[in-house]
Amino acid sequence: MIKIITDSSADLPKELIEQYDITMVPLTVTIGEHDYLEKVDLTPKEFFTKMFSSDVLPKTSQPSPASFADAFTKYDSPDNEILCFTISSGLSGTYQSACIGKELSNAKVTVFDTLAGSLGHGLQIIRAAELAGQGHTIEEIVEELIAYRDKMNILVLLDTLENIVKGGRLSKFKGSLAKILNIKVILERVAGGKVEILEKIRGKKKFQKRVLNIIQERGSDFSNLTFGITHTGNVEDAEAIKQELIEQFHPKAVIISYMGATMGTYAGKDGMIISF
Repeated sequence: MIKIITDSSADLPKELIEQYDITMVPLTVTIGEHDYLEKVDLTPKEFFTKMFSSDVLPKTSQPSPASFADAFTKYDSPDNEILCFTISSGLSGTYQSACIGKELSNAKVTVFDTLAGSLGHGLQIIRAAELAGQGHTIEEIVEELIAYRDKMNILVLLDTLENIVKGGRLSKFKGSLAKILNIKVILERVAGGKVEILEKIRGKKKFQKRVLNIIQERGSDFSNLTFGITHTGNVEDAEAIKQELIEQFHPKAVIISYMGATMGTYAGKDGMIISF
């Protein structure tokens, strides 16, 4: 039997976590002087309420190797093989922590670097669970996942640059100028699982239209693809994008979920991530 374990940044809806019996190892979220275990002590809704009311950005830290080792040991048995998914090693030290946890546990574990965040990470877990359910081996699953991961598109949509300014990645002057000019930013996942700016666009309508155009440019047949949309509380925007995706591209499915703290900290108010 293949047991799937992931860190909490995958942003999968609760029903899918339960459906595929996925075990989650939480990251730690620090807000002010308080530490919370992501999605254990703090729901995504609670996280965004706290973040939007603070002048200082929250911080996230990867699970300890011991936390991964405990999870691996719990499911270590002659009948089990463990497949562990982590957020991109280009964004976090979680992958390295899981690898150390594997050595500490002596369990039979394969640690897979998704080179993604949010539902870009989560969609890979769903694919693995489907393949495991069809009877594929760990080796076969990993081979297919590498191809799936490398073809995946991840677009990060920033409606505001406020959190980028708070995080010290942009000056207050440039942040204020972007607000005055109503500038929105599209970032994308690049080689190594890092994120870089793709385009800057003025105005929300042009912004949303350009996002759909980029998706169209990335493929011709989406009928067998699942899209993942995560948001920071702007449910209406996410639902509107979902309907546009369904009407224009007729995908197999569109999953919507709250963004977690790891990506949500920098996405900011009304941010979204689209993965496909």
